[in-house]
Amino acid sequence: MENKEESRSIRTDVSGLIVKVFGYLFISFFSLCCLLPFLLVLGTSLTAEGTIKKYGFNFWPRDFSSFAYKIVFENPDLIIGSYLVTMGITIVGTAFGLFLVAMTGYALQRPDFGYRNGISFFIYFTTLFSGGLVPFYLLMTQYLSLKDNYLAVLLPGLLSPFLIIMMKSFVRSIPHAITESAKIDGAGDFTIFLKLILPMTTPALATIGLFIALGYWNEWYNSMLFLSPDMKYRPLQLFLYNVVTSADFIRNSSAASNVQLRDMPLESMKMATAVVATGPVILFYPFVQRYFIKGITVGAVKG
Repeated sequence: MENKEESRSIRTDVSGLIVKVFGYLFISFFSLCCLLPFLLVLGTSLTAEGTIKKYGFNFWPRDFSSFAYKIVFENPDLIIGSYLVTMGITIVGTAFGLFLVAMTGYALQRPDFGYRNGISFFIYFTTLFSGGLVPFYLLMTQYLSLKDNYLAVLLPGLLSPFLIIMMKSFVRSIPHAITESAKIDGAGDFTIFLKLILPMTTPALATIGLFIALGYWNEWYNSMLFLSPDMKYRPLQLFLYNVVTSADFIRNSSAASNVQLRDMPLESMKMATAVVATGPVILFYPFVQRYFIKGITVGAVKG
């Protein structure tokens, strides 16, 4: 009997080891597949334009050149100002948006909130139908008078139906008895939300906060609609988009007029703008990674 048990435990250990080895190999392969595109972008951004046209994109620059970055940073005050504008919008928008999303998700899952079903219906309805671009533009410019105002970029991203639904699923995992016991002790609803609910939903807050921050950091469409070119400092994504568009226009115009602009690194400049735009996000992500993974897992189980 002992030999059988020992052999069974050995087989179990070996099978577990095999599963771990294959699991780590698969994760390593998947991580490499996610890393390779960024390495391709980085290598291409440091390659001379002529080499890209001749050999195509490469992970390692054949002919090293930083000319694309020189063009992108040709006006350092403008790009620094764009960075500051984007960082300000991202920080303020993430803080207020996270607070509003958390408060809305908490209120909608409270069983003693009588209007939760009706309000939830209106929130879910917006995921299926929208008023369209023209009413949205008229609302922001004519009624709210937010033309050439950074609030036109900030306000639309504060609340998202998808994030509210996600937060509602997170908060649902917290027993309602905790809220009831706090009420018996004399705590108000806002005190319960701040001192009990928020500390218990740290993984959810980190996950949703990352989604909101990425949305603000990558935002360019509302900036293009509501911020005119006369503004000196505009969000980073729109600034980089204008740099690439201007370079493309100049090269096409020179080709039409039979003027050769060999020094215009359009392809490498596109990659350089991608590196400039994604660099800070890559540095920020490791700090919230563990909360992000835990939050996604809890939401998947409790949803």
